Amino acid sequence: MSSSIQVSIGHVAASLVLVAVAIAVSRWRRAELEQDIAVATIRSLIQLTAIGYAIELIFEADTIWLVLALLAVMVLFGAITARARARKVPDAFVTLLIALTTAGAATLGLVVALGIFDPTPRYLVPVGGMVIGNAMTASAVALNRLGDEIGDSRAMIEATLSLGATAQEAAAPIVRRALRSGMIALVDSTKTTGLIFFPGTMVGMLLAGADPTDAVRLQLILLYSLLGSVAISALVATTLSYRNFFTPAQQLRDRA
Repeated sequence: MSSSIQVSIGHVAASLVLVAVAIAVSRWRRAELEQDIAVATIRSLIQLTAIGYAIELIFEADTIWLVLALLAVMVLFGAITARARARKVPDAFVTLLIALTTAGAATLGLVVALGIFDPTPRYLVPVGGMVIGNAMTASAVALNRLGDEIGDSRAMIEATLSLGATAQEAAAPIVRRALRSGMIALVDSTKTTGLIFFPGTMVGMLLAGADPTDAVRLQLILLYSLLGSVAISALVATTLSYRNFFTPAQQLRDRA
């Protein structure tokens, strides 16, 4: 089997037929997603091309500092993106920065310390991107749920506080549900891996000619790494963010 797959610009252009299908479906059913699909397609083309050249430079330089710089940029833009989905949570941006940084550092640190991956750009860049991306999604979902539930449960929270409960005790059930919301999507997809769908890393390795056993083992490592990162990011995000809804005197803040 070939050890690599050759993809030309012509192949990429041909795949745009499927984008045209998506646009046609949206237009036919009046879903009004044609512009969003077109923008998403153009952005993905520009962003992935740019990051491809950036990664090539990092691989050639083979220095950990460029890797850390790229991961820091990922964390920054991840926090900005997640913040847009958690508008009901006060001061969420700083919390998200802390959550994504903690999840990324802890996960990458563990896989390197355990000898799973070597501390080189070829491993840290793609794995770091997957870890931060999934941590961003989990944090955004968790904080969105947290903001909605606290907004809908103000009367219950205030009643609990009036009975002498602390802010932590009053918010505990909501924080627990928000944490679950952030983690459940990846947990469910992990359950169905290999039965309903093949994950992207495994598919990529198989297309590149890798041994199926190696592809499966690497995919398992990545799935378990992502589970850890998602748990850490959702935990940090919800634990820090719920406090922003309360005053130092353990009172629920007024609506913004």
